[in-house]
Amino acid sequence: MRFSVVETGYDQGQVDSCLDEIGIRLARLAARAEGAAKAGREWDEIRAEANALRDLLGRLDLGDADRPRRGVRDADREVVDLLSRARVELDAAREEARQVRERVYAEAVQARREFEEALHARRRREARVDRILDGLTVEPVAADTPTAAAGVPATRIAGRDDAEAAGEPPGGRAGSR
Repeated sequence: MRFSVVETGYDQGQVDSCLDEIGIRLARLAARAEGAAKAGREWDEIRAEANALRDLLGRLDLGDADRPRRGVRDADREVVDLLSRARVELDAAREEARQVRERVYAEAVQARREFEEALHARRRREARVDRILDGLTVEPVAADTPTAAAGVPATRIAGRDDAEAAGEPPGGRAGSR
């Protein structure tokens, strides 16, 4: 690397920058070397374990050569048994889910019917109230009545039949209703 020459030697910033870059490169190389050494140790451990397993197999009594095949057959049977039990449980769960879904659907349909019936009954009552209220008229009450003296505005509700009696004074036939 070339550095710029200044009065007292080389440019200190350039030298420091170069030293920092070299330090970074050395750190990377050290990490790679450590990783390679670790991998080497791991490979050595793996080799040692493989050798130990090979020695263990060599020490085993292999007089019954059919034993590993029987173990595989037993394992296969166990797997088939587990799969069949899992399928039975899955089918049972699906059936239960179907029944729950049908029950919930039926309950929802029933709730909707009940809601619609209640809504229809409410609308009938509302229409009846509207018919009743359409037949009523509101007339002001004379100022000398007790409610007027109390400062509360009063009105008299009269039906259509009472329209001709509207001119009667309070206490009369129309006032007693």
